[in-house]
Amino acid sequence: MTAAGPTGDGGPPGAPTLGALTGGQLRRLGAVAGLSDADAGGYAGVLTEALGTVAARPLDLGPPNRTFLSDDHTPVEFSLSFRPGAAPALRVLLEPGCGAGSLARNGRAGLAAVRSLARRWRFGTDSLDAVEDLFLPPVPHGPLALWCALELRPGGVPRVKVYLNPSASGAGRAAATVRRALGRLGHARAAAALPEADGYPFLALDLGDWAEPRVKVYLRHEGLTPGRAGLLAAAAGGPDPAVVEDFFRTAAAGPGAAPGELRLDRRPALTCHAFTGSAAPAGFTLHVPVRDYAGHDGEALARATVLLRRYGIDPSPLPRALSALTGRRPEDGVGLIAYLALAHQRGRAPRVTAYLSCEAYAVRPPEPAAFRPAGALRG
Repeated sequence: MTAAGPTGDGGPPGAPTLGALTGGQLRRLGAVAGLSDADAGGYAGVLTEALGTVAARPLDLGPPNRTFLSDDHTPVEFSLSFRPGAAPALRVLLEPGCGAGSLARNGRAGLAAVRSLARRWRFGTDSLDAVEDLFLPPVPHGPLALWCALELRPGGVPRVKVYLNPSASGAGRAAATVRRALGRLGHARAAAALPEADGYPFLALDLGDWAEPRVKVYLRHEGLTPGRAGLLAAAAGGPDPAVVEDFFRTAAAGPGAAPGELRLDRRPALTCHAFTGSAAPAGFTLHVPVRDYAGHDGEALARATVLLRRYGIDPSPLPRALSALTGRRPEDGVGLIAYLALAHQRGRAPRVTAYLSCEAYAVRPPEPAAFRPAGALRG
């Protein structure tokens, strides 16, 4: 990939930089999502500012740190969220403190970036302030400190989310940290509604202009099967288990997979449980890491196309989005489509979301032959 842009960190004049690459991707994705040139350009500028000095870092120097945000350590990820009869919603997830040199400095830089965005768009950070000490301790642990997501709307003012690390005080304290955070945020009874899980990778907060700001708890599920995924949804008051099982099978193994037991034994699936004003979840999302269960992105795209059509959604923006990110063929790598997710929120139509990698530093080669989750080919 190439992109013209500013230099930094000792790179030669005109060397492609992280900011130029990801900003260009955002502008092109903005066109796919129906944003105006002005809005997309403004959001690209915000992305560059939020990345800080690493935006000027030449790509040939490699990633500024080994971020957990993407497989090739690009500190930016895009997603398109689809629902029937509407243009896809474009989001960008970034690690504002990437390259800060330590996890503690990373968190402080990320927090400063979020507060800067709050001043820019005049939104409050009360919920983040209430739990800051739980997730940004002086000596943090875990794979991340703070991520920030922007849902890019027409008009130049996004919706903002922050993602925090429940294992900041140690993985063994993650569940207790989530319970304490939910209590402080007015959801003391919500923890009892969470199903059993193998870990707590994220807690997310909606900041700013949200009709019903959510607190979202993400859970990790090792070796998840379709039946178990359906039960997780039912336990959360979510969609019909059969709907979730069908999505799981198609995303993980394709519409032509033989019936039988399916188990995600490579990268685990995630579920997200969203709380607004009651103990019961107001939303449920299943995230399937399709990149670890497809031979190449052509297979992942085909599965996504089937799922979008199944929900009455025009799939044509998705291949256009892939072309906006890279000039490579989908068959030449795997991981451009990182996750496929099915989201149900109370009172709204289901959403299908595709999480898209920037591939700033590496393209994961395709598998010699498409592989399946454990048991997928059993009759």
